[in-house]
Amino acid sequence: MAATPLVHPDLDGPRALLAALETNRSVLTDAEVAQFQLAVEWATAHPADGLDDAATIDGSEGELAIAGPGAPLVAEFCIADFALAVGLTTDAGRSYLGDAVEIRHRLPRLWARVIAGTVPVWRARRIATHTRSLPAEGADHVDKHLAPLAHRLSWAQLERTVEAARATFDPIEAEHRRLLAADGRFCDVDTTQVSLDGTMAVRGELDLTDALDLDHALSEGAQQLADLGCTETMDVRRAMAAGALARGDLMLQTSPAPETGTDPEQPNPTRRSRELVIYAHLSQSALAGIENTRTHVLLTQVAGWCATATGPVTIRPVLDLGEHLQVPGYTPSPRLREQVLLTHPTCVFPGCHRPSRRCDLDHVIPWADGGPTCTCNLVPLCRFHHRLKTHGSWTLHRTGHRIFTWTSPHGRTYTRHT
Repeated sequence: MAATPLVHPDLDGPRALLAALETNRSVLTDAEVAQFQLAVEWATAHPADGLDDAATIDGSEGELAIAGPGAPLVAEFCIADFALAVGLTTDAGRSYLGDAVEIRHRLPRLWARVIAGTVPVWRARRIATHTRSLPAEGADHVDKHLAPLAHRLSWAQLERTVEAARATFDPIEAEHRRLLAADGRFCDVDTTQVSLDGTMAVRGELDLTDALDLDHALSEGAQQLADLGCTETMDVRRAMAAGALARGDLMLQTSPAPETGTDPEQPNPTRRSRELVIYAHLSQSALAGIENTRTHVLLTQVAGWCATATGPVTIRPVLDLGEHLQVPGYTPSPRLREQVLLTHPTCVFPGCHRPSRRCDLDHVIPWADGGPTCTCNLVPLCRFHHRLKTHGSWTLHRTGHRIFTWTSPHGRTYTRHT
């Protein structure tokens, strides 16, 4: 039966439109609350104590703590079915289900307000993410103090209340977090996101002297690049200098070189070489980019990489992604493995985007059942979804070159295009 449309095209006048908007809002709120309740029922229907003894075998299904101490554990494989049913990835589904269980079992006052529709689900979930690390007494303290005003709670007030509860009910963890926060130094390179220009974001918080030294080194390197004829802007030259610093290039030696005992022709023993590996693919689409950057880059960018490479530049043999490769044993050859990883850049489970190089290679038709080790029977699966297929009664069928159909233990099917 088709769902009743929330928007009616025959509405006429501002009053009618506003009334329809209010109705739609009420319907959406009720649906969201109902889904949150169903999430708890799903977790209740899959308790960890329902696992049989076979679940203790290494690699098979185990219990999963998705909420804070005192909340019931769930059978971990139930997450995948739930996540796909509500249109989320497995990780996002685990988080959603955990928030629902956290609120239902450890924040009962807040739960009552969510069910009554006086606190939006998204607000309640924000509170749950903060209380999950508290002991049961701490969560109850937060629930008692914040549930009555959760509909207008500021996030600063939430954090203060949670930390006060932690200091009272878990002083050891509170002191550990205080020491970590007091330092605050970090340096992060986001290698998961690459821009269309082949760049990555770097951010950090450094010690004063380290920051000043780094700033001085980048400025000196940028100036030396300009002296060598580089016409890029100062910001670009500083960014280039950071890469040179990482490789230990001589131009970033900020201390004077010894006047004697140093042969300028000899390479710097502390310099870190950078190897460049280029894959040449037969397909035109693959020629437009370089694998392992997770994006397409211009040929001028590749030329720049080659120009600054301080180690060997390797051109791998042409790898035809359309060629059928097969080996006689269970373990794929390096060439076959590389072909599969390049063909499928991520895990092939619906909604999973873990890079294939961090995944296992799985036989679609199991090796024990006569499945060959070949191009058409190998796919990358992250460890969780590999275990889900092996021990969780999920079945996988390859229905196209890059099309896969998964069937859950409940008979529901999901299609993934890679």
